[in-house]
Amino acid sequence: MIRHIVLFSIKPEYKKDIPALVEGFYQMVGKIDGLLSLEAGADILHSERSYDIALVTTFRDRAAFDAYQDHPVHQPVKRRMHEVRSGSVACDFEVRA
Repeated sequence: MIRHIVLFSIKPEYKKDIPALVEGFYQMVGKIDGLLSLEAGADILHSERSYDIALVTTFRDRAAFDAYQDHPVHQPVKRRMHEVRSGSVACDFEVRA
């Protein structure tokens, strides 16, 4: 399995859209083969080191993760996040069985 974690900083003018952005991630659930789990949420602490949104997904294998990158359901979410983010960090790793 592959775990894909992304933390997003959102541009100030889009902070009001954070709940809708989080919901946009959940709209992908059940629509992408090999996407086993998805969790997303808005930061609750708002500390100086916090990011605004976290996304944690699990994929069946590397092939499923690679397919997700170009999946038509993922594309509008990806485009929107590129528009509204001021920065992001990601980590992708193989989950031990």
